[in-house]
Amino acid sequence: MPAARELLLDAAYAALDRRPWNGVRMVDVAAAAGVSRQTLYNEFGSKAGLARALVRREADGLLAGVERALADAEDGADAGDRCAAAAGWILRAARANPLVRAALTGCRGDRLPAVAAPAVPAPRGPSGAAPARGTPTPWALADGIRDRAARAVTADLRRAGPEPAADAVLWACEAAVRLTLSYVLAPAASHEEAAGQVARLVRALLSYEEGGAEDAAEGDRII
Repeated sequence: MPAARELLLDAAYAALDRRPWNGVRMVDVAAAAGVSRQTLYNEFGSKAGLARALVRREADGLLAGVERALADAEDGADAGDRCAAAAGWILRAARANPLVRAALTGCRGDRLPAVAAPAVPAPRGPSGAAPARGTPTPWALADGIRDRAARAVTADLRRAGPEPAADAVLWACEAAVRLTLSYVLAPAASHEEAAGQVARLVRALLSYEEGGAEDAAEGDRII
């Protein structure tokens, strides 16, 4: 049986299907989870704490899904294929889960917890990393997706040939994430079409970096 914390988060998420967050009552969440209201407060401290934990869980699920998509790309997948697989997962998750969409874009609407889209991002730590506690900001999620994609792409390129330029891979993956997020805000005709554009962009950028300026025109034609 799931722990009380997961039951409460499930109940809170289900409540958002029926009413806006400001209409969700802690006593109803506790009742739906089959635990006492005191247990709910012991776990999360307040309604704001419940909201933070709920958004964090959905964001963590998104990142776990990105890792699976990157790893599960078909045999022989290149950098474009892997980034396209991640893009497809992100687009499907954002469409199905309003909390994921809000966390990615900062656009929460009136039905979601305000914490899903903080107006001012929390400051970065000395190393540039996102804060360890609290909910993820859109830039922190984008960085997390980019870094996961860069690790997968780098591993592929190492197997295929010489050590890739880290800056070039990071740049291509950053562009792939930003293009994907643009499709979250302004959807393409299909997720497949959007993912295909991401793949083409990554291939063009990495090809340009490998070939230098003489390949610029060819890169422009690919895009």
